[in-house]
Amino acid sequence: MTADAEHQEVTVAVVGARGYGRRHLADITRIPGARLSAVADPAPLDGDAAELAAGVPHYRALADLLAAQRPDIVTIATPIPTHRPLAEEALRAGCDVLLEKPVAASQSDFERLLAVAEETGRSVQIGFQDEGSSAYADIEELISDGEIGELRGVGACGTWVRSTAYYERAAWAGRRRMDGVDIVDGAVTNPFAHAIQAALRLAGARRAEDVATIEVELFHAHEIEADDTSSLRLLTAKGLPVAAGLTVCATETAEPYVVVHGSAGTVTYWYTAGRVEVAGRSGTRSWNTEVTSLLGNLVAHVREGAALLSPLEASGAFMRVLEAVRRAEDPAPIEPRHLSRLQAPGEVFVQVRDVEQWCARVARELRTFTALGAPWAPEQGVLAELQIAGRAVATYVDGAGTAALDGPRPHLHPLRTLGGTGVTDVAPEDHTWHAGVSMAVQDVCGANLWGGATYVRDRGYRWLEDHGRITHEGWLEEPHESAAGGSALQRLAWRRGDGELLATERRALRWQPAPEGWELEFDSEITAAGEAPLTLGSPGSNGREGGGYGGFFWRLPACTDVEVRTATSRGETQTHGSADPWIAWTARAESDFTLVLARPTGGDGADADRWFVRVSDYPGVGAALAWETPVTVPGGASVHRSYRSLVADGRLDEQQLRAAGARLAG
Repeated sequence: MTADAEHQEVTVAVVGARGYGRRHLADITRIPGARLSAVADPAPLDGDAAELAAGVPHYRALADLLAAQRPDIVTIATPIPTHRPLAEEALRAGCDVLLEKPVAASQSDFERLLAVAEETGRSVQIGFQDEGSSAYADIEELISDGEIGELRGVGACGTWVRSTAYYERAAWAGRRRMDGVDIVDGAVTNPFAHAIQAALRLAGARRAEDVATIEVELFHAHEIEADDTSSLRLLTAKGLPVAAGLTVCATETAEPYVVVHGSAGTVTYWYTAGRVEVAGRSGTRSWNTEVTSLLGNLVAHVREGAALLSPLEASGAFMRVLEAVRRAEDPAPIEPRHLSRLQAPGEVFVQVRDVEQWCARVARELRTFTALGAPWAPEQGVLAELQIAGRAVATYVDGAGTAALDGPRPHLHPLRTLGGTGVTDVAPEDHTWHAGVSMAVQDVCGANLWGGATYVRDRGYRWLEDHGRITHEGWLEEPHESAAGGSALQRLAWRRGDGELLATERRALRWQPAPEGWELEFDSEITAAGEAPLTLGSPGSNGREGGGYGGFFWRLPACTDVEVRTATSRGETQTHGSADPWIAWTARAESDFTLVLARPTGGDGADADRWFVRVSDYPGVGAALAWETPVTVPGGASVHRSYRSLVADGRLDEQQLRAAGARLAG
């Protein structure tokens, strides 16, 4: 530091001197070399704010203040919609800015502010106060040293209590928009914004491009527009999951925290309490952290060029989250049966039952409320219960309870043998987008209706914001059963994430007894929705050798003693990619069972379909619709496939397998 810089006085003007702005007024008094030069607030100041601002000019608007003087720094703590215009005004006047979080009410406003900062050459520090904590250097060192092993993900948990008075304190509180202007208030973007920012930073995601894809689940228990109980899950550009469970409807307030999960331990950071605890290879220990004032850091930046602790561009990842909240469907109301109401003088506390444990599970398991099965979240709607001679053999659900990134779609789960052995799995840890027995395709005109990461030619798997869904649209024939089995005829829609219709599907399910157990027929006719061609592709058709999965797929539970065979080959390597008329899977789960699947029929390219087989990585088998080349369906035309399967108890011998395979394939 030069002698001149050491003695340079830095003038600071406070815009929005009530509310959080009071802290800025107090902070200035503690920073050597900083001097309060003016305040701007449309209302008179009172209490400690008036005392701290005594003797300096008070303007009703920033424009009036800037017409009279040009401070070195302008702090802004005003309603969210005013953040971008006020910050831009200060930057263009030649001031550096300390702007309270969130930066703005939209991604476009954030990008505009970035451009103005670059154009003017001025600096913007964002008021994520925790960015000044020593915790980050400590935790990053622990991760770098391998104390908790390989990084697996980052979770955040926030459970606070806020009454109706909290939403009555200001006109914008609890609002998503006012008079056509985005507000984007809510649990994710306001009270727990620091939790989101901390989790993102510890996951290595600071800039907008560091976030690959986001799903948010917004709910409200209070009678407000915004969310007060929410979960989110995102994946960084490197594929690391970040999840948060947040509520202001808890029974009691607890310290919010961020937890970093590793293969050999965890690091937990209680950011409001300033405490870190590591449970890793060297045991368990904890310590308190220190926080550097962001305003003090900005003053040092002005005086001597110190690096900013919370620069504007480092809020880019958080703004991706805010934008996802802004663009999401309005929060869903939580049904009264899940709520308790506590009356207090002048206010009411609305509490979501057991919300604390669900928020903690989100942070621990890195899954959303819906994926975890929280009682107020969307449930898997039961479409049909399949029975054979009075025995329940399968449940057909609509997929409404499936996370957005997992390709929501109707599927059969659980599916059992007549003896009761389960032979399907859903949302397994290795591939959460696998869903029992289902029809799904990874590349439908560029939309991922399979779930998970998308395979991109010459780039490999990438998490993209391209996920769609397959929805139940009604019955052409209601599910019905007889002594001979049962059947149902269904209408479905294949849609992009924004709801655009890509295709319609006519699906028939038929189930009946068989000599060895019972049979399932899954008949699918997919029709291009518009005049443009419908393309159905796979990782295989996009360049991944041997990765042509998509179409009919059966995810099995954890198995042992697995034997996979066709009429001409045995084993995973030999059967994978084959075109034999049938394939058999014999294994032990709860007990021994056998599946026999016949190669699909359809008459319109079905001869190109191949068997997709996985045993060593995970248990799954399917008939690939687009093994090496995409299926192109002209506008208004259809592609048809019919799949027949046998489900049997025990391990069928070779003669039984061949007989069953011939029957199904015939």
